[in-house]
Amino acid sequence: MNDDSVRILVPAGMIGAGFSQETVDRGLALGADVIAVDGGSTDSGPHYLGSGMPKTTAAAVSRDLRILLRAAAQAGIPLIVGSCGTSGADSGVDWVADLTAAILAEEGLDLTVATIYSEQDPGYLKRRLAEGAVHPLPPLGPLTEETIDGCARVVGMMGHEPIEAALRAGADVVLAGRATDTAVAAALPLMRGMPPGPTWHAAKIVECGGQCTTNPRAGGVFAVVDRTGFTIEPLDPEAACTPTSVAAHMLYETADPYRMREPAGTLDVSNATYRAIDHRVVRVEGSVFEPAEQHTVKLEGARVTGYETMSFTAIRDPHILANIEQWAALLGKVLVDRVGQTLGLTEGEYDFDIRLYGHNAILGDLDPATHPAREVGVMLLVHAADQTTATAVAKIANPLMLHLPTPDMPYLPSLAFATSPAETERGPVYEFVLNHVVDSQTPTSMFRTTIRKGGLR
Repeated sequence: MNDDSVRILVPAGMIGAGFSQETVDRGLALGADVIAVDGGSTDSGPHYLGSGMPKTTAAAVSRDLRILLRAAAQAGIPLIVGSCGTSGADSGVDWVADLTAAILAEEGLDLTVATIYSEQDPGYLKRRLAEGAVHPLPPLGPLTEETIDGCARVVGMMGHEPIEAALRAGADVVLAGRATDTAVAAALPLMRGMPPGPTWHAAKIVECGGQCTTNPRAGGVFAVVDRTGFTIEPLDPEAACTPTSVAAHMLYETADPYRMREPAGTLDVSNATYRAIDHRVVRVEGSVFEPAEQHTVKLEGARVTGYETMSFTAIRDPHILANIEQWAALLGKVLVDRVGQTLGLTEGEYDFDIRLYGHNAILGDLDPATHPAREVGVMLLVHAADQTTATAVAKIANPLMLHLPTPDMPYLPSLAFATSPAETERGPVYEFVLNHVVDSQTPTSMFRTTIRKGGLR
């Protein structure tokens, strides 16, 4: 162990995304003190938190876990995985813990596994709300008990402290619920006394693996945090870190490219310097960390807003394409009329969205395109309070999405459904409803940790 620096191996931006064995071997050869990798985020939307289901497949996560568990055991260093199961829900932590236990048994590895749970009890949150300890973040307003009760799940976003506590308790593997992307990489350096400014800055830069390099697809990165700064390099010898590629990552997922809030305080990189050590290694100095007067935990919650059915057709008819926006408006009008006639429903009892892929589905009215596309995909999303209603509305749209002409067409066009049946039931639809923080009583009090040999539950 080197008391003057801590070496962090980050094999990829997310476990289950895949990386090469050579990536990890190189990190171990460079003397890694810890393997840290994220397991999820809110990037993929509220479904994964609301449903408690992971985005990644078990086969992909198991494949990556097996490589990392072998490496951790071989080198005698800890492995830390944050936001397990995509959202960090308790079910996601248990899912990764079960995969881990199976691998340890198959490989004959004798490792101690900590699981840290971040789901929050609604009763506890309502008590803290009544105490005035819950505060909104823009653009949301004050939290209500009704919003808390309406959530399918609420998680608290932990900082490094619960992970550090698990490491101090003897964990070889830490499987954390919802955590800041940076906490998994910052925990060991902070535990070993590295300064918080360089530590949090390095953790921010490595959070997405190779994204801070000249070849984001190449895989992982390796950072060395010391008393005055940190160095960073890619684990792919063909890739490089440059001052620009490293500095640019402070623009990623931050409201301010110079300041970033963590539960324990704020990282300030306003005076940071980025210097090329050679053609592929960068040295960063000058980062500082401002401790907060009040430690806070951010809440994330998702609730069901209804049920959705999707239908998708494609248009190649040049006349319709030349008048695609008018055609889409006509589709919406005729659909509303027929739903009213057939189902007796008004627009307030259901909702729908028509998206024109290949025309303006991404930017809408901001799209600068002036020429009609050769073909356009039309996606209809119907939203209702129950699945039966959503599907019924989509089925009424079926003949329209197959043969609806523009008013001046003397014939019925034939459009092209992508699937048969054309309607796909997407099930419950979730939305994020919490963007609030709780004043922490202690940095670890909102999280529950268990530690077991071999990870068996």
